[in-house]
Amino acid sequence: MEAYDVFKDLAIIIIFAKFFGILARKCKAPQVVGEIVAGLLIGPSVLGLVDQTDFIVQMAEIGVVLLMFSAGLGTDLKELLKTGPVAFLIACCGVFVPLVLGAVFYICYYGAQPWGSEGFYKAVFIGTIMTATSVSITVSSLKEMGKLKTKVGTTILSAAIIDDVIGIMVLTFVIGFKDPETEPSKVVISTVLFFVFAIVVGFISYKVFKIVDKRYPHTRRIPIAGLAYCFAFAYIAEHFFGIADITGAYFAGIILCSINDSDYIAEKMDINSYMIFGPIFFASIGLKTSFDHLNGEFVLFSIGFVVVALLCKIIGCGLMARICKFKGPDALKIGVGMMTRGEVALIVAQKGLSVGMIGSEYFTAVILLIIVSSISTPIMLKILYTKHAEID
Repeated sequence: MEAYDVFKDLAIIIIFAKFFGILARKCKAPQVVGEIVAGLLIGPSVLGLVDQTDFIVQMAEIGVVLLMFSAGLGTDLKELLKTGPVAFLIACCGVFVPLVLGAVFYICYYGAQPWGSEGFYKAVFIGTIMTATSVSITVSSLKEMGKLKTKVGTTILSAAIIDDVIGIMVLTFVIGFKDPETEPSKVVISTVLFFVFAIVVGFISYKVFKIVDKRYPHTRRIPIAGLAYCFAFAYIAEHFFGIADITGAYFAGIILCSINDSDYIAEKMDINSYMIFGPIFFASIGLKTSFDHLNGEFVLFSIGFVVVALLCKIIGCGLMARICKFKGPDALKIGVGMMTRGEVALIVAQKGLSVGMIGSEYFTAVILLIIVSSISTPIMLKILYTKHAEID
């Protein structure tokens, strides 16, 4: 591949993503749905116009980092602190229910697995994949509808972030059962250290940004510094603490959300995201799809896998939200908002593949889950908010 071929890929992705995004909006569906469909069409599975190159992967990663940074900037910190305990309970239930039901589904489909056998570990790992939540698509949909700063939107966002942290801890423990070299205690220590780091460094950073913002209000140096801060936090979270880079980016946004020019920073980030990085990220989900390994038996497994994975998030998160005094429609919105899977599910599946806990054929089922959840979640949220707009 020639170096300049990336320009052809970018042109195709942006044109198709924006065209299908506008088409989706005309059909009363969120634009991200059209962008994901565009990626599927131009990817290897259909037209084969664009391949999933390392460059596209890295651009998509920047896209999701910027999206989560913008989500943090747009967060109402007081509302976040208010919903924190509830979000923690919702996240815990959103991990436990999929973990159990995912393992039960595998056992029901392939038969009982002896404790400690390869089949047993595979069943548990299938449940582990289902625990992952990708908040980026939900965030984009809520932002498009103007519902990101509501109590429900903030709860979904908070719960999804906590869900990812708990999910990574579960992944480490599960792999630790089979891989003696993995020490589950390390992930607990790393997570605690990251939160300590985020609080201490975040407080100092907030004071510095507040002083600079007061001295140079509404100047371009503020969003430029904010962007560098976002990338630095994303790198530090992933490299030094083993926490997902999107979590670091979100915390960077949270830290800066209370300065005077937070909206100005978010406005500049949205331009980059809307023009190039956002479409590439959402289209990349479709680009990852391949149906080469599918046969009759595995098609049935994949369908069951997708259905169980979607329902277990709605049941687990929605039920806990209802217990936490959310009204019925709002609890359902939270359950639906938590059922998207994306980059975290792919990371979990790839980790399981690398240590031999699952075969490559299961990757197709995960891709199907990501596509179905990415398309269905924005549509269902749109319907729920249209029918129950007064509740929030």
